[in-house]
Amino acid sequence: MLDSNPVASTEGWKSARPSREEALELQRSVAAFQQAQAPRAIWQLVNSLGGLVATAGAMYAALSVSFWLSLALAPLAAGFLVRVFILQHDCGHGSLFASRTANRWVGRLCSLFTMTPFEAWSRQHAIHHVVWNDLDRRQSGADIYSSCLTVEEYRAMSPWQQLGYRAVRHPLVANLLIPPFVFLILYRLPFDMPPDWRRERNAVYLTDLALFLFYGGLAWIFGLAAMAAVQIPIIVCASIAGVWLFSVQHRFENTAWLRHENWSYEQAALGGSLHLKLPRVLQWFTANIGLHHIHHLNPRVPNYRLQDCYDATPALQSGPSMHLPAALLQWRYTLWDETLERMVPFSAARAAR
Repeated sequence: MLDSNPVASTEGWKSARPSREEALELQRSVAAFQQAQAPRAIWQLVNSLGGLVATAGAMYAALSVSFWLSLALAPLAAGFLVRVFILQHDCGHGSLFASRTANRWVGRLCSLFTMTPFEAWSRQHAIHHVVWNDLDRRQSGADIYSSCLTVEEYRAMSPWQQLGYRAVRHPLVANLLIPPFVFLILYRLPFDMPPDWRRERNAVYLTDLALFLFYGGLAWIFGLAAMAAVQIPIIVCASIAGVWLFSVQHRFENTAWLRHENWSYEQAALGGSLHLKLPRVLQWFTANIGLHHIHHLNPRVPNYRLQDCYDATPALQSGPSMHLPAALLQWRYTLWDETLERMVPFSAARAAR
C-alpha cells in the first residue's frame, strides 16, 4: 500500500497506482521549483559553451604539437558538449528560460554544437515523455534505448528476428557504434517523422544548412583535416556518453513497465525513471540529468533547480537509484519480464524455454 503521506515515500509507486490526491499533492510540491531563473540559465550557457569553445580551441592549438595531445582533450570537450545538449533539451521543454522565444533561439544555437535538429528532436522527445514505460503505447522500433520487448514478445519472434534484435542491442553496437552514426548521419534526415510534420522536417534541413556553414567556416579557418580531427572526436565521445545516460535512466533492472490500465504519469516517473547518483563533477557536466525521476515527473523544472527540488521533497529521495559502478552494468537488462516485474537479460528468455 502507498504511504498515507504522499511526500514521505515513493516505495509503493512502482507496484501500486497512486490515488489522484497523492499524485496531485506530489505534483504541487514539485511545481514550486519549475519557475525559470534567467541569471542561472545565462551563467550555465556561459560556462557550458565557454568551456566547450575554450577546450576545442586548445585542441586546435595542440594539433601543431601532436594529434594525440589534441585527442587527449576530447573527453573534456565532450563533457562540455553533453552539458550543452542538456541545456538544449531544457529549451525543448520550455524550462531553461521563462521566455518561449529565448528557449527557441538558445535551443537552435546549441544545435550547432550538438548536431541535433532542435524542433524535430524536441517534438519527438515530448512524445517519449507521454508514453514511456507504458507497455501498450511503446514507441517504434527506432527507439532501442528506452523501449524494449517483453520476454513473451521476444520468444514469439523467429530465430532470425531474435538474432537481429540482439545484434542491434549488443553493447558494442548499441553503445559505441550507433550513437555517433545517429548524431553525425541520421539526424541529417527526417528519417522517422510523419509527413505532416512539415515544420519539423523543414527545420532538419535548415539545421543541416546552418551546420554546413558553421563547420565549413571552421574548415576554412583551420583546414578541413584539422576541423575533422577536432570536431569528430568530440561528437563521437559526447554521443556515446549522452546516449548511455539516456539509456540507463530508462532501462535498468529495477524499473517499472506497466500496462496502460495500470499506468499513471507519476507512477512511471517515480517507479520507471532512475535517479543516477553521479560524482559531483559528473553531475555538473551532466547538468543534474541524473535526477531523472524528477525530470519525468515535471519536465518544466529546469536542470539547475532539480537538486533543490530533490533536497526539499522527501518523497523524491526514495525509489530506484543507482551509483555509477552499478549503472555501468545495466546494459545487460534488455527484456521486460511481466511475471517477475523486472528487466532481464536475453539469456533469461532463452533459459526459460
